[in-house]
Amino acid sequence: MKALLLDAVGPVSSLYVGELPVPEPGAGEIQVKVHAVSLNPVDYKLAGRGNENWKWPHVLGLDVAGVVDSVGAGADQWNVGDRVFYHGDLSKAGGFAEYAITTAHTTARIPDSVSFAEAAAIPCAGLTAYEAVVRRLNVQSDHIVWMQGGAGGVGGFGVQICANFGAMVITTASERNHEFVKSLGAAYAIDYGSEDVVARIMEITNGRGVDRVLAAVDETTADQGIEVLAFRGGLATVAGLPQLAESTFDNARSIHRVAYGGAHTSTNREAQVDLALMAEEMIGLVAEKKIDPMIEQVIGLDDIPEGLAQLETRHVRGKIVAELV
Repeated sequence: MKALLLDAVGPVSSLYVGELPVPEPGAGEIQVKVHAVSLNPVDYKLAGRGNENWKWPHVLGLDVAGVVDSVGAGADQWNVGDRVFYHGDLSKAGGFAEYAITTAHTTARIPDSVSFAEAAAIPCAGLTAYEAVVRRLNVQSDHIVWMQGGAGGVGGFGVQICANFGAMVITTASERNHEFVKSLGAAYAIDYGSEDVVARIMEITNGRGVDRVLAAVDETTADQGIEVLAFRGGLATVAGLPQLAESTFDNARSIHRVAYGGAHTSTNREAQVDLALMAEEMIGLVAEKKIDPMIEQVIGLDDIPEGLAQLETRHVRGKIVAELV
């Protein structure tokens, strides 16, 4: 089969298209004919640091959508021809290839009204946002939320989920993306490059601060999130913890670290199954047109290295999806 290969830990420029044997599913696994796969920052980060469990050459690509092509022993919940999508195990071969293997119990079904590209855009960014907003922060309609990086994958999905709940969303984005994030449901957009973000948030909230923060950028913006967090507020971080001290919790604040994909490498079967359950809930919102998968670019397998290089600039809006079929 054709696959995008990585021979050793290194930059995304070292990726190349080559041939590998078609992988066969083991017990509890399914083989998927890959139709679409989305690109995520974790892909270029993994290329640069590797994993002790990889076999070389390695295939990256965690977010996969396609058709079940073969079913292993004990994976009877799936049939050949089923349309599926999933977030893969980063310690194993991924989906930048014509065929991929995944565990049956972490996989979700694609509704007929949702395309493969739309499904592939969801897992890593969409489900990280979903776990943070719904499971950890429990965002409600009367909340004010600071969704950091609203034009990106996690932030963009987070803006939409919060807006669906009726929460008031403040987001940070470059000025050129303000109309985009408002179209997703943000009530206010702050230009992090030219405005004092903390001062502007306190102005918008009349000095009260926000009820919830999804820190989706870095440690510095996570620290800013603590500054604007109101009494009994909650912060979830996916990109680095804020500086924590006893004073951090003086206002009964709660801090959550979200590592969505970690369920794969845990021994917690319930958490692994929950990957599929959250995926079903999210794709249901896409099918109902309540969530836009935010696909900004559709590319081919050969174009993935350049797409990952774009992600490394940290200025990509929405999602980049590669279609293989």
